[in-house]
Amino acid sequence: MHHSPTSAPGALGRFLAVVERGGNALPHPATLFALMALAIVLVSAVAAQLELSAVHPGTGKPVVPVSLLTIAGLHRIMTEMVTNFTSFAPLGTVLVAMLGIAVAEGSGLIAAALKLVVLSAPPRALTVAVVFAGIMSNTGGEVGYVLLIPLAAIMFQSVGRHPLAGIAAAFAGVSGGYSANLLLGTVDPLLAGLSEEAARIIDPGYVVTPAANYYFMAASTFLLTALATVITEHVVEPRLGRWSAAADTAPPTGLSAAERRGLTWAAAAAMLLTALILWGTVPGTGFLRDPQTGDLLRSPFMSGIVAIIFASGAVVGLTFGLGAGTVKSDGDVIKAMAKSMETLGAYLVLVFFAAQFVAFFNWTNLGLIVAIKGAELLKTANLGTIPLLVGFVLVSATINLFMGSASAKWAIMAPVFVPMLMLLGYSPELTQTAYRVGDSTTNIISPMMSYFALIIAFVQRYRDGAGLGTLVATMLPYSATFLVGWTAMLIVWLLFGLPVGPDAPLYLEERSAQ
Repeated sequence: MHHSPTSAPGALGRFLAVVERGGNALPHPATLFALMALAIVLVSAVAAQLELSAVHPGTGKPVVPVSLLTIAGLHRIMTEMVTNFTSFAPLGTVLVAMLGIAVAEGSGLIAAALKLVVLSAPPRALTVAVVFAGIMSNTGGEVGYVLLIPLAAIMFQSVGRHPLAGIAAAFAGVSGGYSANLLLGTVDPLLAGLSEEAARIIDPGYVVTPAANYYFMAASTFLLTALATVITEHVVEPRLGRWSAAADTAPPTGLSAAERRGLTWAAAAAMLLTALILWGTVPGTGFLRDPQTGDLLRSPFMSGIVAIIFASGAVVGLTFGLGAGTVKSDGDVIKAMAKSMETLGAYLVLVFFAAQFVAFFNWTNLGLIVAIKGAELLKTANLGTIPLLVGFVLVSATINLFMGSASAKWAIMAPVFVPMLMLLGYSPELTQTAYRVGDSTTNIISPMMSYFALIIAFVQRYRDGAGLGTLVATMLPYSATFLVGWTAMLIVWLLFGLPVGPDAPLYLEERSAQ
């Protein structure tokens, strides 16, 4: 069932309606990515003709635009078109994870589990739970995108709330709160390694640990959960209007005896799987840890999280189906998997063109040049402490609209800002914290974010004609609120002189005095 938006009153509602209409007046998102890819080819030729360049802060080598409007460019576009598509990071992740989730969905497990949750949990707590789960899912990498976001839509729909509000709340948590968490995730050691390399330009013995931002990021989890809950319930949902189809809002009936039996079997299977995972991860010599170092953050467990999603969905879904009698043969399992692939048809088309656009953008060096120029501009501004760090947050947030990868941006920015701020007395850990605030807040409105195409596909399930404008207009209030609220929290942190992590004070002299 598809519904039209009912615009919220006031200036904000009118502004978001203009953003949505303007965005959706653009061609279909797949066509838009195709046109943007074509534009990159033309812009790269102009940039090369104008001989634009920048000096890479890490290597000291000049970065020049690479024109794709050449014979060599044409050859590269032709020969790498297939691999651009097949190697696009989210593609395999989504397809493999969805196959496992499809078994859980096809067997009736997800419907029964949601029914149980809806009947037992207070509906008012749903938004908080979805946002918080989204933020916490960052530890597991892609799990939030492929599992929680579509699930949140179903959960909101099952209690008569608009499914797009569920998608928005989950997306705000998973991607807008990308760096906040109560646990360390895969991005922490990645960024810390780059910060350490940059810090050693000034101090060859400097060490930045993966827990460098832990205190600030853990506190951010509660701030962002509160902000996203308020925005969902007071800005986004009123604008979307009620989800009023009778079939959707009918109160869920109680669980049948077969469903209860299936859930009992599924819970037993889930506990066995959990015990197996704990056995592989908790002991220092666990079989899911890195065999050489015993590390968990950089381990087969973390890099194989998608395989775990697939196996868990398949095993628990199959167990439920056998217990509830909804799975009679292997054919039922394969049918459920095939059905999930059918629903991803539009996503595959969208990803094909998105992958070409992202590849072309990387080949031309245009994103790299924009990032370096932005960093140089801020460096020469000669601002005070708080204006400098706020400016740095804003530059990071802006560059995020041009470059999707957090580590790729930090690889460019760290060698400029970490040494520069160290010379002014600020710790690399503080600089990294400020970067992460800016980097996270604009993920949810950036087409360069690798899962953006997937979220558009989710939105289109519930809104005919939805496009880039629908998603950007829905997520803009979160992006703006996160940017203001999170930056304000960083300023308060500075004013109180609190450490951002273990052995990670704000100022270098405090660290050296320890």
